[in-house]
Amino acid sequence: MVDVLEELRWRGLIAQHSDIEQLRQMLDSGPVTFYCGFDPTGPSLHHGHLVAVKVMRHLQMAGHHPLVLVGGATGLIGDPRESGERSLNPKEQVAKWTQALREQLEGLLDFSGENAARTVNNLDWTGELSAIDLLRDLGRHFRMGTMLSKDIVARRLASEDGISFTEFSYQIIQANDYLELFRRYNCRLETGGNDQWGNLVGGMDLIHKVEGASVSVLTNPLITKSDGTKFGKTEGGAVWLNPQMLSPYKFYQFWLNTADEDVISMLKVFTFLSREEIEELEQEVIERPHARQAQRALATAVTTWVHGEQAAQRVQQASQVLFGKAEPRELDGQTLADAIAELPAACGELGMPVVDVLVALGLEKGRGAARRTIASGGVYINNVVVEDEERVLQPSDVLADRYVLLRKGRKNLAVVTISGNTAVGEASGTEVTA
Repeated sequence: MVDVLEELRWRGLIAQHSDIEQLRQMLDSGPVTFYCGFDPTGPSLHHGHLVAVKVMRHLQMAGHHPLVLVGGATGLIGDPRESGERSLNPKEQVAKWTQALREQLEGLLDFSGENAARTVNNLDWTGELSAIDLLRDLGRHFRMGTMLSKDIVARRLASEDGISFTEFSYQIIQANDYLELFRRYNCRLETGGNDQWGNLVGGMDLIHKVEGASVSVLTNPLITKSDGTKFGKTEGGAVWLNPQMLSPYKFYQFWLNTADEDVISMLKVFTFLSREEIEELEQEVIERPHARQAQRALATAVTTWVHGEQAAQRVQQASQVLFGKAEPRELDGQTLADAIAELPAACGELGMPVVDVLVALGLEKGRGAARRTIASGGVYINNVVVEDEERVLQPSDVLADRYVLLRKGRKNLAVVTISGNTAVGEASGTEVTA
């Protein structure tokens, strides 16, 4: 039997836990039902949520039963933030986000087989609670001193903003979720991010007080880079899992750009590659860092998990196109558009001399320099070398009815938007790296 706790520890996925020996014995004694909650505070999960889902998936692969809780109720309240009160979103919006997150989570875990995951919504039981029920049946089990001592609550109380009763009461609602899942499904383990430690312990204590039962909690750490800073965010913001909010191509590029000193720990956290596979990639980083094999393995694995194998293949092909190693006409229009979205760009017309295009894109300072670069074989249209200094843009050059890719040398890539369409970006030379 797989020692799932040891596996999680090796991958750096354990931060805090209740009695570890009790937890180990419970997991070793047979299938355990466990849960993790996700609040719909936005329309999509982001890459940080993948850490909690990875913990769930490892436990599921070890034979345990996952309950995926989407917080239709807690999403209406909002977990206290580090600073400032949360804006309360309309109920209709939260319901819509709840469904969106549910669909995303159902694509990340296994919902078939003997230990299939199940989704639950805490609005199903929290929505039935009256104010009297909350105060009489739940509130009496919570001590103000304990609630006020919670780290986030204490910091908010000391701030100018303070904290509302709404956010202060969040910990009671989350604790009740664990109690309800214990009663309904015999759920005996709650997992979550390390920032949720106080809330998880609150649920564990509530079950002990109300039911006299002993259950467990386990948190995963905030993932940081080797320099101690938070791992995440693209130039445009969060690393969303929704392909409409962040294209699969940009998602892939985010992981591909992981630094050498961070990539092995990210492979442990975000992929299911075996120890042997990761150790081999670690050796690759040491011996051939320029090949970036570990980064490619990371980007491929996470993109496949989140967006599917076909999407992963398309974005890999797009990367090959941009670096002159694949035929651009094989790309579908959307993937091509995603791949070139941040390249330097300018408008152009059919019949426009390539020397003028190079100048317009900022790849050359003048027509003379452009001619010399073409003569030396340093200019490519759609990855095909331009041999004629008098070459003009032709209908056969146009990709996806709109674009022409130009490359100067190995790394300076740009795009021309044909027939007066809006350019994809500002015209300026930019070096891109594989």
